[in-house]
Amino acid sequence: MLKELNQVIDYIEEHLTDDLSLENISDYAGVPDYHFRKIFFYLSGLTLSEYIKNRRLSEANQDLLNGEKVTDVAFKYGYQSIEGFTRAFKKWSGFLPSDVMKKGISRSFPKLSFVITVKGGIPMEFRIEEKPAFNFVGVSKRVPMQFEGVNNEIVKLAESITGEQKEEMHSLQNMEPYEIVNVSYDADANFLKEEGYLTHLIGVLTTKEQVSDRLTKVPVKACTWAVFPNEGPFPSTLQETMARIYAEWLPSSNYEVINAPHFSFTKMDEQRKDYAYSEVWIPVRESRGLSQGDGDFDSSL
Repeated sequence: MLKELNQVIDYIEEHLTDDLSLENISDYAGVPDYHFRKIFFYLSGLTLSEYIKNRRLSEANQDLLNGEKVTDVAFKYGYQSIEGFTRAFKKWSGFLPSDVMKKGISRSFPKLSFVITVKGGIPMEFRIEEKPAFNFVGVSKRVPMQFEGVNNEIVKLAESITGEQKEEMHSLQNMEPYEIVNVSYDADANFLKEEGYLTHLIGVLTTKEQVSDRLTKVPVKACTWAVFPNEGPFPSTLQETMARIYAEWLPSSNYEVINAPHFSFTKMDEQRKDYAYSEVWIPVRESRGLSQGDGDFDSSL
């Protein structure tokens, strides 16, 4: 995986002045979109779009230092107007493009390079489970795509669940884990970039098909799940587990992510403040090379 990531970095460098879509980058990498986006984000701390923007503006800065005109540099890196380029450049650097030319000041963002770093050999607990086809049923809402921090729209969704909805979910629940789960799917940008919306569902797992119009039903085909239990300060332990799944476990495992919803649940410890037990469930299959996922998720409602 590190080899593929570094090849992608080289590919981006060669196409910084082209119409470089994130979809084309994932196709070039030969890695399922969601899988690749997650690995890149957790290893680099940046989304792909952020990285490309930073590299383009860094190269633009160097071109301005070399005496190229602002107009030429703006259009070279895909901006439709000088005003748009100036706003983006000032937001990124803190100064205007004209300051680079007049005062020789600059800011840079170097090309990334991925290398293996051993961090103490901390073991990671996981188990593999097979599940038959089932449905997620619960309350859902379109919410803004957000990679980090608390998504306030999801908080509002949780607060909106009525007593009748809770009662029906409880009556339908008949599969492990017997917990209220959080599920995200159907992202506008296919989880490739931090923009647009996705559907978030708070609910339960069930094999039952009859569901009232109070709840949303999301069918999922039979598949394999990698389950990662974690316990500790919340939410930092859960976030660290998610990072390690994509940055450490997946690249070294014999599994790859498939195109199905991921879900998780959290049980807060009543005796210890901000302490919780959580599980992250990732849909996987044994690796068949780095081919595109085969669409194991049925998003019809």
